[in-house]
Amino acid sequence: MEGERIEVKKFLISLFFTLTVVSITTNQASAERDIIIATGTVGGSYYPMGTVIAKIWSENIEGTRAKAIKTAGTVENIQLMKENKADVAFLDGLYYYAYIGKGIYEGNPHQFIRAIVPLYPEPIFLLSNKDSGINGLADFRKHRVSIGKVGSGTEVTARELLEAAGLDPGHDIIPFNLGVAETATAFAENKIDAAIVAGSVDMAGIKETAAINSVEFLSVPKDIMETIIGKTPYWVPCIIPAGTYTGQGKDIETYASWNVLAVHVDLPADTVFEMVRVLYEKKEMLVNVRPVMESMRPENLKYILIPFHPGAERFYNGF
Repeated sequence: MEGERIEVKKFLISLFFTLTVVSITTNQASAERDIIIATGTVGGSYYPMGTVIAKIWSENIEGTRAKAIKTAGTVENIQLMKENKADVAFLDGLYYYAYIGKGIYEGNPHQFIRAIVPLYPEPIFLLSNKDSGINGLADFRKHRVSIGKVGSGTEVTARELLEAAGLDPGHDIIPFNLGVAETATAFAENKIDAAIVAGSVDMAGIKETAAINSVEFLSVPKDIMETIIGKTPYWVPCIIPAGTYTGQGKDIETYASWNVLAVHVDLPADTVFEMVRVLYEKKEMLVNVRPVMESMRPENLKYILIPFHPGAERFYNGF
């Protein structure tokens, strides 16, 4: 009888420790947070930055597992956040129209978008094959033109730009929905005559395209640029100095929008505070990947046209 009691006691002790371990493991698992970062295409500026940010957050915020996913860009990123398939997104200036419900978001404001950090200004590039006979935007008519991936902010911007120039994107050009890296390849293989590309000045895809040495950088006509900037508050004038790229012998006049790293409003404030704090703490890692990330500074918050997440506001209030 005494032996049975001892065995029962041993069993109960063992069961207690087993349940305790299971409870601790379960609590630890529930404390883990997966952060999905919607970025952009390979060859663009968003995806490589997103992979570094995912690494920073995963290694420096306890209980966080961040992952960058490839996407078509801004339009898809906003949709992924809307469907709760992404927590964080890289967004170009189109975020503003999404938030207030204008343009392609007419009557459908996406007010779940909240900013956390300003990134950098992203210029619009007009490129043409030197042998195409294209000397300006008006010459894009009846030519093969890369206008960005379907679901990208580049595609929306390209269509707006063409329409401002009096060109119907569906009839007056032969559109190719290509990402930045695909555009570089298409130029190299002589499959396109021109391209409209949005991206940071140091973006790999633009450098690769310029290195082909058969591509011309074109300025956006001043009257068209003034029209676009006049009706769209997130665009600002931009000059790309001569010599920035191989074969670029003169300054390029264009326009740019400030990119933003945004999150879904439902992310906890404490989590977002840590996300922002760690990004600034590890900023050097970001700059090493993209020198333009030097622009991620609190003084550039003024360029962002939507509200900041409360967790981000708490961080910036400390400055």
